[in-house]
Amino acid sequence: LIALKDASAERGLERLRSDFIANVSHELKTPIATLMGFIETLRGPAKGDLDAHERFLGIMHEQAGRMSRLVADLLSLSRIELNEHARPSGGVELSDVIGRVANALSLRAAERNMKIELPGGTMGRAVGDVEELTQVFQNLIDNAIKYGRPGTAVTVNATRIVDPVEIKAHLPGLRRAKAMIAVAVADRGEGIAREHLPRLTERFYRIDPARSRDLGGTGLGLAIVKHVVNRHRGSLEIES
Repeated sequence: LIALKDASAERGLERLRSDFIANVSHELKTPIATLMGFIETLRGPAKGDLDAHERFLGIMHEQAGRMSRLVADLLSLSRIELNEHARPSGGVELSDVIGRVANALSLRAAERNMKIELPGGTMGRAVGDVEELTQVFQNLIDNAIKYGRPGTAVTVNATRIVDPVEIKAHLPGLRRAKAMIAVAVADRGEGIAREHLPRLTERFYRIDPARSRDLGGTGLGLAIVKHVVNRHRGSLEIES
């Protein structure tokens, strides 16, 4: 008697868990080492150097902020994954949600001489969780500001789709939907090479790790977007 068992799924989960722990450890290692190094310097050689204190404290604050953002995104991703099977039931005015996000990010856009362009009319009401959808558009518009060229615009468009054929093309698994709202966030940046597009929503996957970290990215933003969209029974499409 020979019994065969396909252990691919279990092995895949083990590898995913191992990679995740390694990635988190790697992301935390650099800021922790930086903080430890500066603390030792401030307690030793630079103990009485006020100029060094100011410079080092600024760098330490930046590294602590990086760790804080990473932990916040990890907790957010964990919470979203926990509830991903439960479809939201509340109603959301998308114009209000995206308008608030655009207002919150307008100063950051102005720093790069950019503007956020929103649709003129109302975008419509959708089924969804206000906080989670706010996080989706916060991540998408913030990314567009970070990676768009200075002096250009970030454009947000919304289209109501009622054609069953088109709905099925976007959401093949959602047969009972009578209508959907497609929201697109576009920037005028350098673009992304085709081979990177399928992997952009992987945790900690970055095209340019150094640039992403310099801009304050945690490598989890699009992973959070993907899981929120999945929970809302939607689809995420990335084009370049």
